[in-house]
Amino acid sequence: MNGFESFSVSPDMSASPDPNPEAAPNPPPQPRGWRRYLGSLVLFVVLVVGITTVMGKLRAPRLPEVAPAFALANLDGETVRLEELRGQTVVLNFWATWCPPCRLEIPSFSKFARKHGDVPVLGIAVDGSREQLIQAKEDMGIDYPVLIADPETLAAYGVRSLPTTVIVGADGKVRSAHAGILTGPQLWWMTR
Repeated sequence: MNGFESFSVSPDMSASPDPNPEAAPNPPPQPRGWRRYLGSLVLFVVLVVGITTVMGKLRAPRLPEVAPAFALANLDGETVRLEELRGQTVVLNFWATWCPPCRLEIPSFSKFARKHGDVPVLGIAVDGSREQLIQAKEDMGIDYPVLIADPETLAAYGVRSLPTTVIVGADGKVRSAHAGILTGPQLWWMTR
């Protein structure tokens, strides 16, 4: 006997090898390896999105109830006024060309802008000349208007970290603000 056989206890309390080792109960089947890893991956993604959402809300600027008005030039030199978009939910995304998280979220914002044409997305650039921003818009595949920020607008929106995203409701009130990178699903959720 090698110590690994199963034993049974007879009525006289003596241990003897089990005459039928196949009759021993089998342990419950373990989940397949890929399912366990997929479950762990889903849990990890949910945790990361949850943590970034909470942190983004905590770091977001404190804004007045009504979104501060602005009139900023777009890359064509035309003036865009927030008041002109009243009646629509509007996404304001403050970003910079040198900002890696900004660059990471731009594809999600472009996809959102293409898919949800009823929700204007305005990229408000805090750095760069008009020519640099035209090139950056082309290089990064930005599919929404880029406006050139001024110090007054940055101060009014309390922008201290980038990227910062503000959702303005159709009534002109600030619905949500987030400092840090946003994913497409987070952006969709914030605008609904």
